[in-house]
Amino acid sequence: MVAARRGADAGPSTVRLWDRVVETLRERGRRVRTIGGLALQAGLAAGLSWFVAHSLLQVSQPVFAPISAVSTLAASVGQRLRRTVELIIGVTVGVLIGDLLLVVIGTGWWQLALIVVLAIVVALFLVGSAAVVVQAGATAVLIATLSPAVRDLEIPRFVDALVGGGVALLVTAVLLPLNPLRVLNRAARPALDLLAAQLDAAAEALTERDADRARTARGELRQSAGRLKAFVEATQGAREASALSPVYWHQRHGPVGRYAQAAEPIDRAMRNSGTLIRRSVTLIEDGEPVPESLPTAVADLAEAVRLLKRQFAAGAEPNRAREQALRAVRTAGHAYRDGVGFSGAVVVAQVRTTVSDLLVASGLRQEDANHLVRRVFGDLREPGDPQRSQTAAPP
Repeated sequence: MVAARRGADAGPSTVRLWDRVVETLRERGRRVRTIGGLALQAGLAAGLSWFVAHSLLQVSQPVFAPISAVSTLAASVGQRLRRTVELIIGVTVGVLIGDLLLVVIGTGWWQLALIVVLAIVVALFLVGSAAVVVQAGATAVLIATLSPAVRDLEIPRFVDALVGGGVALLVTAVLLPLNPLRVLNRAARPALDLLAAQLDAAAEALTERDADRARTARGELRQSAGRLKAFVEATQGAREASALSPVYWHQRHGPVGRYAQAAEPIDRAMRNSGTLIRRSVTLIEDGEPVPESLPTAVADLAEAVRLLKRQFAAGAEPNRAREQALRAVRTAGHAYRDGVGFSGAVVVAQVRTTVSDLLVASGLRQEDANHLVRRVFGDLREPGDPQRSQTAAPP
């Protein structure tokens, strides 16, 4: 009997362990798919930069050309052009400072220290970028330590930096360009999925008057900072890819441009949804009335987020997402006129504000979004109010 109990206990533990293993493998697979394109770009850039420097430009040992190429590609997507410029500036500063001081003060340990200090100070004064500082300091070390033994090191080092950075940009823009829409989809999907899921959870919590479930949704939504940061960085990468790559020039002012401009309003929608869920917790705890239309409005808002994600991914004009968002506003207006308490009124207000954010994310101007929300919401006064207008605004 004891053995049977142990076997029963081991069963769920084995299942949980297997689930963790499967989830870990899936996460590793997603990671490989995410950076697989970068690995191909880095390999091609390294090999091509070596070939250009060694075979075409006759640099005897072009070690730094592939290093420079990989260093450029290792920068965040969206900062590669800037990294190439910083690389060249840093190498130039290091070469000039190293050469000038070696002629004046000679070689030695204290000369090396002085050369590195001055190279970093000059780089900070000129640009102030960490990448420039690193390249200037590293190049100064190479010049100060290898110049006495290796003749004419300065020009090959500069050529290597120029070739490596240039080849990296060539690979990024022409040979293996990233699809900017795919970059945005990959980064935006986790943030939008999280937002939709927690709004759905809040709607269910309101329906069931489950404050614990609403608290869980609030806590989950607080984990959105990292996903939003990845989305913002992806917008920079998409803009860079559509600007550098001739293949994607046509997307600069189309779906990619619209998608890239959505990061800030989606960030606001996240924060306003957090307030919505937080007030839902208070509403449930205080026992305020919950009209049937209130959780429906929140669920409609979640569906609008999902539609926005799908239409962005397809590169389509997000008309259906706008219609669904306005449906959420209309339903929230019904909830307000059906009768809500103080926290319920805040939830209604946050539905309106979040919808306005989503409409701006879809490409509307802020003024147009606000006007649509006010018109569709209807009369702001509750039924029975003697000052209530006779007709509500038309939907």
